[in-house]
Amino acid sequence: MNIPRLYRLVAADGSTVSSTTPGTLGGHRKQRIYGRLDCKQARRALATGRSYEQQRVFFADEATAIAAGYRPCAVCLPEEYQAWKAKQ
Repeated sequence: MNIPRLYRLVAADGSTVSSTTPGTLGGHRKQRIYGRLDCKQARRALATGRSYEQQRVFFADEATAIAAGYRPCAVCLPEEYQAWKAKQ
């Protein structure tokens, strides 16, 4: 019997939900930033220790991350970040 793997994602309301589909974006709960899973800034932070890892969250898509109150990463999503910054 093959049991599907469950992933914990953040929903638009900020709650945690289980999904059989992994997230496409990662984020940092305290900083309220989201970005690509291959972001070099996030990888650097993960390499420095567990404090970043403990705050790591995942989103199904960009719309969900924005609805949950997160902003785009300036490093891996510079165009989205500039658009977000222009609205502030």
